[in-house]
Amino acid sequence: QVQLVESGGGLVQAGGSLRLSCLFSGRTFSTYTMGWFRQAPGKERESVAAVSWSPISGGRTYYADSVKGRFTISRDNAKNTMYLQMNSLKPDDTAVYYCAAGTVVRVTSAPEQYDYWGQGTQVTVSS
Repeated sequence: QVQLVESGGGLVQAGGSLRLSCLFSGRTFSTYTMGWFRQAPGKERESVAAVSWSPISGGRTYYADSVKGRFTISRDNAKNTMYLQMNSLKPDDTAVYYCAAGTVVRVTSAPEQYDYWGQGTQVTVSS
């Protein structure tokens, strides 16, 4: 059974940076497409970024328009870990951030394509 544990959330001022981590266990990490999603209070869960499976660290990536140029997704297969580097943070980025894993072949932003989810980590950006 796949388990996902997020870390790295916190409180940061607008314009600041945070790096989220998602530790994967239970299966072969390199064979899973991974994604970051977020959910703000009163809003639906939305896709932030995703990275496809890859036999080496890397893979095809996807970014939501709202985070392009500010966020960077990456994976380190040797460490079974996915990252989300978040720069130039805005108050609108405030949300609970979730990592997700799926066996889908192509990189995807569709939450229904992901089979496993972490518990989430809170990111709060103050103005």
